[in-house]
Amino acid sequence: MMKNKHGHPRRHRRCQLSVPASNTRMIQKASESGVDHVFLDLEDACAPNQKISARQNVIDALNDIDWGGTVRCVRINDTGTEWCHGDIISVVEGARENLDVIMLTKPYDASDVQFCDKLLTQLELKLGLKKKIGLELLIEETLGMQNVEEIAASTPRLEAMIFGMGDYSASQGLDFTAMFGPDYRYPGDVFHYAKFRVAMAARARGIDAIDGPFANIGNLDAYRESCLQARALGMV
Repeated sequence: MMKNKHGHPRRHRRCQLSVPASNTRMIQKASESGVDHVFLDLEDACAPNQKISARQNVIDALNDIDWGGTVRCVRINDTGTEWCHGDIISVVEGARENLDVIMLTKPYDASDVQFCDKLLTQLELKLGLKKKIGLELLIEETLGMQNVEEIAASTPRLEAMIFGMGDYSASQGLDFTAMFGPDYRYPGDVFHYAKFRVAMAARARGIDAIDGPFANIGNLDAYRESCLQARALGMV
């Protein structure tokens, strides 16, 4: 695989498709979409009573489906939950080299990332894997934003940081639904500073910075403008 000057794999991330790991029909459809990157979601898209059983869906999908050139990623639960370590161990032991990237949610500081990095290293050694599994992070807490430079430098395994605006809004006390209305009392883009910090921290470490999802899906002009603004900040 081609790598950039910092040694990170060159993966396409123009479109990242989120798919509930609990829904095998949607997983199959995602594999046929031809997008750059699919992440099978064990976090928000899975109810608590589905999370453990959904791991097997992920393993089966990674092993049995032809994904072509699509980046194969799994979004796991954060390190403060009961599921994080089990997500990593189950999926890596089950899928092995059919997994490209793990996406970690809600890192608060470098130690959260380093926990996952060390666990992945142990599994790679145990299983004799020939390639390293990459890491992507969702920056979606105010404390994580405060520590974003430290987080970006936490491990050479890190390939990308994503701004998770939904949970970040809750963490900062923002009204996520009202901000898309005509009466929202803030001049300009309320997320500009947060996006800029993620982009700057990522680019300083030679990794990709990725904008979060666009919520006002009925407004295509606003969606296009949001994409152009993110690109202007250096996001992919």
